[in-house]
Amino acid sequence: MNKNIHLIEHPLIEHKLTHIRKKDTSSKEFKEFLDEITRLMAYEVFKNIKLRKVTIITPMAKATGYELSERVNLYPILRAGIGMVNGFTNIIPSAKVGHIGMYRDEKTLMPIQYLFKYPKDTEKDTFNIIIDPMIATGNSAIAAVEILQSKGIKNLKFVALIASKQGIENLANKFPSLEIFIAKIDPKLSKSGYIVPGLGDAGDRIFGTK
Repeated sequence: MNKNIHLIEHPLIEHKLTHIRKKDTSSKEFKEFLDEITRLMAYEVFKNIKLRKVTIITPMAKATGYELSERVNLYPILRAGIGMVNGFTNIIPSAKVGHIGMYRDEKTLMPIQYLFKYPKDTEKDTFNIIIDPMIATGNSAIAAVEILQSKGIKNLKFVALIASKQGIENLANKFPSLEIFIAKIDPKLSKSGYIVPGLGDAGDRIFGTK
């Protein structure tokens, strides 16, 4: 496996993934599990975020502490990526949120972009995270990275819950230096491009649509 693919394995993530996959899980429960899994994954994603030393005063004495020296920008791929935003902002409330709007052509399975908004702060000291619950064919993920790179946005990471083996390989082969954080890799895609066993359409399950 590519050294930049980080498979995050934890008993709590496995437990919550099992419930989020079930077809009878309600939209409310789905969103709650998605938020909880994202929060658990965030600790690993931010494992190497840069810090700076600061001097603080405790109730007892002067002490050395640490603060984040990197800002955080999130780029959810619409619609489903929105479901992962709270999991990150609960950990880092100061994170700014851009939006990458894409939908998949059902015949070609290729993404079609309809929206792109990004925060003003995209300099070197920014931790830029693309988020989407699923990496199926990898086409949308690749397009999202290309969109950000075209704006000169660097220090990119991609975070998803579940990827197909084909999808994550496509993304990693296209961008060998891209750090990818994933909770589970499923073996295959259906003929219509859905991850099997997967969890269905994440956007529909988040928003209760068909």
